[in-house]
Amino acid sequence: MRTLLYATVFSLLSLPAMAQDKVTLLLDWFVNPDHGPVIIAQEKGFLAEAGLEVEMIAPADPSDPPKMVAAGRADLAISYQPQLHLQRHEGLPLRRVGTLVATPLNCLLTLADGEVATPADLKGAKIGFSVGGVEEAVLGRILETYGLTLGDVELVNVNFSLSPALMSGQVDAVIGAFRNFELNQMEIEGRPGRCFYVEEEGLPSYDELIYVANADRMDTDMIRRFLAATEKATQYIVNHPKDSWDVFSATSPELADELNRRAWIDTLPRFALRPAALDAGRYARFEAFLLEAGLTPGLHPVSEIAIDVTTQ
Repeated sequence: MRTLLYATVFSLLSLPAMAQDKVTLLLDWFVNPDHGPVIIAQEKGFLAEAGLEVEMIAPADPSDPPKMVAAGRADLAISYQPQLHLQRHEGLPLRRVGTLVATPLNCLLTLADGEVATPADLKGAKIGFSVGGVEEAVLGRILETYGLTLGDVELVNVNFSLSPALMSGQVDAVIGAFRNFELNQMEIEGRPGRCFYVEEEGLPSYDELIYVANADRMDTDMIRRFLAATEKATQYIVNHPKDSWDVFSATSPELADELNRRAWIDTLPRFALRPAALDAGRYARFEAFLLEAGLTPGLHPVSEIAIDVTTQ
């Protein structure tokens, strides 16, 4: 009997490891604390436990990942809810399949010691932006709340140099700054900023960072396992914020600096605790906002924009 038991154990140990499904995940930008749950899921082995081998790729152009997923050149991409609405109206076969950061990060940013105490003080001001379309609509809604219009300000395309343009005096405010990064960057450089949170200034709330997949090609079983692994990682981050920061920052020397440390702390409470869960009303309200802003020709039903893969 003992010989048979040893033979059985030996045969099991001799079996090849179960093949893992390979997944290509395109990031929205270079690795940063916004990607915490994915990095922790990788480093703690949660993705491997889910039978997934995930290759994460940072894009040369932040606008490329959704297009590449739509073209079938990647399985998943990290993107933005506001952009997804526009991409659906452009005909890209994308769906939101999960949420990474469940609150807006965008804010209207000014200098804390500047002359802009409220958005009402922006009449005649220069306002920097990086991406047209949605950011202009967001700014327009904020200004409208204070009795102003886009015609009352001068828009300046500063590309992605938002905080440098503000600190140098090139502009009086910027729209599209991330509250977990630009605010900390300015504080570190001795020029504190003041952030007007878009969801407190007339905008419907939305998911900042989401996972998108090609509706015609998606592997729902793979996506469910991916989201379950990142949910486990998020729970670990919440329960062990310092240990998770140590794990995250150890993955690259560039991450182990003061800006990323502060951003990690500020981003932690914004991670989606249930990444697969869908707030349909949130997507319906933002779709209506874009229509009202004149950025879309009509309304898509939520099912054409976002899905809960656990119910598919």
